[in-house]
Formats: sequence, C-alpha cells, structure tokens
Amino acid sequence: MIEVARATTEHVAGICRVCADGWRATYADMCSREYIERMIGEFYNEERVLKEVTETGREWGGYFVAVEDGRVVGAGGAGMTGERSGELFVLYVAPDRRNEGIGTRLLDAITRQQKAFGATEQWVSVFKGNRKGIPFYEARGFVFQHEQPAHGNQDGDGYMSVRYRRFI
Repeated sequence: MIEVARATTEHVAGICRVCADGWRATYADMCSREYIERMIGEFYNEERVLKEVTETGREWGGYFVAVEDGRVVGAGGAGMTGERSGELFVLYVAPDRRNEGIGTRLLDAITRQQKAFGATEQWVSVFKGNRKGIPFYEARGFVFQHEQPAHGNQDGDGYMSVRYRRFI
C-alpha cells in the first residue's frame, strides 16, 4: 500500500534516487547527458535534499513522498511565490511506477498544503516537448501560459520550459 506523507530525514536517499531516475528517464531523448547530470547534481544531492527536508516554510513547503514498503516511489515539493501563487518545483515518480496514480496523489497533497498557505493559483514549469509531464499537467487542469529559457542553460544550450497555471 502506498502512503503519501511529508518527507523526513529517512527519505532523503530515496528522494535523491527517484528524482535522479525520473530526470534520466524523462529527458534522455531531449537533453545532453551533461546537462541532465548537472541538473541532478545541483538539485538531487543528499546535502541539498536534507536541507530541503528539514528547513521548510511558506516559500518551500518541503518534500512530500509516496512510500511503499519503506521505499520512496515518488517525490514532490512546492512553495509559495506570491501572496496567492503557488509553484510546483518538483514532481517525480519512479519510472517503473508511472501511470499508477502516484503523481496525482502527490500533487493532491501539495495542492492541499498550498491552499492552506492561501494559494488560489498554482504554477509549474515543464520542459518544452516533455511528453510525460505536459499531458499529466494538462489532464489536471493546468493551462499553457508562455515559454521561457529552462533553468540551468549554459553556453547556449537552448533548452526551453513551458509555463502552466491552474486555479485551485
């Protein structure tokens, strides 16, 4: 049985693993290996994730995890970027566990947290051309707003993100 809850320090390694595996599986055919590994190294190292699990607040609400038999099978986190605006910063499910409703359960938990913080709208950035993320968000009421350079571009990588919003 899968349980969704706020992450604790015991989940740090599992968060790093599921997010790194999710990045590799999602972007292998879209981005250079160097870019993928650079982003994983920046965001999903144990030191950073430990800090993000233990130091939470309105701007970063912490990680939520989906756990089955003690194993993290999904992770997500968000924060508030304005008085009424929430931003989903990360949401990954283990590649071999997609299409089981795990991502939806994580998003629902994060959305409840953001509503408690006063959010009336929720934003997310997704890599342009992401055939896994874009349909997921659109099916949950997110609507395309605009595109912008993706985080971490260096030396003209040219990667773009698309911004989506929904009212909650």
